Amino acid sequence: MLPLTGYLDRLSARPGETLDVKVSCADEGPCEARLVRIVSADPNPDGPGRIEEDLGDVFCETFGGRRRTHDLGSWGVLPAAALPEGPVELSALVWPTLFGRGTQAVISLFDPARAQGLALCLDDDGMPAARLGFGPGDEAVLHAGPPLALRRWHRIWLRYDPTTGMLNAGQEEVHPPFGAASPAEASLQRAPAPVVPASAWHVAALGRDGDGRMTGRFNGKIERPEIHAGGDVFAVWDFARDISGTTLTDIGPHGLHGRTVNMPARAMRGAAWTGRETCWRHAPDQYAAIHFHDTDLTDCGWDTDFSLDLPGDLRSGVYGVRLTRGAHVDTIPFFVPPPKGRQTADLCVLMSTLTYVVYANFERPDYNESYPARASELGMEPIYPGDHPEYGFSTYNVHSDGSGICHASPHRPMLNMRPGFMNNLDRKGSGMRHFSADMHLIAWLEAKGIAYDVVTDHELDEEGEALLAPYRTVLTCSHPEYHTGETLDALLAYRNVGGRFCYMGGNGFYWRVARHPEAPEVVEIRRGEGGIRAWASEPGEYYNAFDGAYGGLWRRQDRPPQALAGVGFSAQGQFEGSRYRLTAAARDPRVAWAFEGVAGETIGDFGLSGGGAAGFELDRADVRLGTPEHALVLARSEGHSETFVLVHEEQLTHLKTLPGEPAADLIRAELVFFETPTGGAVFATGSITFCGSLPAFGFENDISTMLENVVRRFLDPEPFAMPEV
Repeated sequence: MLPLTGYLDRLSARPGETLDVKVSCADEGPCEARLVRIVSADPNPDGPGRIEEDLGDVFCETFGGRRRTHDLGSWGVLPAAALPEGPVELSALVWPTLFGRGTQAVISLFDPARAQGLALCLDDDGMPAARLGFGPGDEAVLHAGPPLALRRWHRIWLRYDPTTGMLNAGQEEVHPPFGAASPAEASLQRAPAPVVPASAWHVAALGRDGDGRMTGRFNGKIERPEIHAGGDVFAVWDFARDISGTTLTDIGPHGLHGRTVNMPARAMRGAAWTGRETCWRHAPDQYAAIHFHDTDLTDCGWDTDFSLDLPGDLRSGVYGVRLTRGAHVDTIPFFVPPPKGRQTADLCVLMSTLTYVVYANFERPDYNESYPARASELGMEPIYPGDHPEYGFSTYNVHSDGSGICHASPHRPMLNMRPGFMNNLDRKGSGMRHFSADMHLIAWLEAKGIAYDVVTDHELDEEGEALLAPYRTVLTCSHPEYHTGETLDALLAYRNVGGRFCYMGGNGFYWRVARHPEAPEVVEIRRGEGGIRAWASEPGEYYNAFDGAYGGLWRRQDRPPQALAGVGFSAQGQFEGSRYRLTAAARDPRVAWAFEGVAGETIGDFGLSGGGAAGFELDRADVRLGTPEHALVLARSEGHSETFVLVHEEQLTHLKTLPGEPAADLIRAELVFFETPTGGAVFATGSITFCGSLPAFGFENDISTMLENVVRRFLDPEPFAMPEV
């Protein structure tokens, strides 16, 4: 584990509210925590450098550091209960996905610390195993039949009769690929003795060992675990109930309802799935499975070390808790919106917290020794998620069994949401993305003396358009990719009542996500049926468990980004930036004011993100997808390398694209402007690297000049006029 790290109970808090801070240190001893205001997060000497204003006079505290531990993996906790006398049977349907990880428990009434109880498991080879224990040195393990087939449904069981000492275990495939298959069963005779179940029961985990660590975690799907005791049904957990929640509902006579830990994936195809319905809400009994993983992590569960009470007069902005323990320093960022129902500026910056969470701890597949070398050159600390799997990975990675990670949470250290984190190898710039890249925009606003408030996706999801209504102008950050239906509704409503909206990035408003109804910091993503993605959801598993909505691309739900911001995702390449070339529309009187002080026909051939303002992920206008017909395309990017490719959803065959243009011509970013009928306007950059050009040359450059013209005009109360048609 890292020598010093931590996380907060949430990513934002208003003045007068309190944040709980959880910290782990490699060794015990005094640690210092100070409040800082973050202005710039990029240490690149070609920019303004890292700027963190020390607010130790507002908050500074010394506390005792401790080493924290937590368990990876998901499981279910079941309430233990006294079993009636007589035979005990455990059974379940299982769809295993990974062997070779040691014992994997399916249903456990077993206590590993005392070697006592009863458990239905799979062994290291994937063979069903009944485990019976009466104390250290007095255990029996019975294996039943051949190893199970991966990714196929089986029913497995064990029976133990304490009056005869007979232990049985068996398996039967549910849908054998070549017709009927015979069950396999084994038995073991031992001296009669009553089973003493553990005081804590589990699904998908064996139990805690003598060191308190969870053991025997399962990889795969489990459906309908059952306990029969004394000849009667004792408990039946129906995972088709409460699919959106964390409850494991017992439909048996005793109501032994359990709960999930670390959010295993629900709304998963079960053994009864026929393919006739692909929405779990329409056929919940066909989605009665839960997919557990030994790499799930949505909450480290660390204790709070101290609480940070924010002053009531703290200005809106980006802040951090700077932790120090000897030579080790870690700054945990957070955001402070203005007091609820108030604004303290006419301009609002929407921080992309949903996207930050989705990307949290992204382990890059192309990571190599060049990354830390380049980070060292730029004065960044070379800490990478791939070196610290104990904090879990992002939804751009896969679990140990190869299934996609569909849940993410900030209740763990988010290593790539730190000032100065280099996400991409970038020889021409800093390789910043997400939080650190978005601070280029904040630094620019500070440098230009433009007053601003910040709000986050989380507040927007909860409060809707009313949150934005007081602001004359709203700016997104560089990559507002992930949104809920509520955040998109709010942005569209704001735009349509006369708001001035600046989309400052690329590949925005792309994927639909959901927040958990019981733990709203946890985010769910389903990656189905299209889009550039790191993994693909299984057929029939495209609907979110959290809210029951169809997941995947917003475009597949007839809400393409062009319908909101005028441009949408078109192409992607390496982390390289290029330039824009102005079009004749840039001199149109409707928008010529935006280019006052801008000389030449090309702009943005520089920057701290890939070396250019138009790069990495590119958006373009498309009337067919919702770009208003009166929109002006002010500039188009050019000079992209051969690494850039068209996004999947635009490619029909190797010869034909959906828009009908040659694929090479669709690899472009477009600067777009249009007015709305209610006096508002929209400006869109169409590029993820745009904001990285703002700090270049001391914030004095053509990209900076153009954006300042746009922002100051958008802040002017004079309404925009729609052009005559």
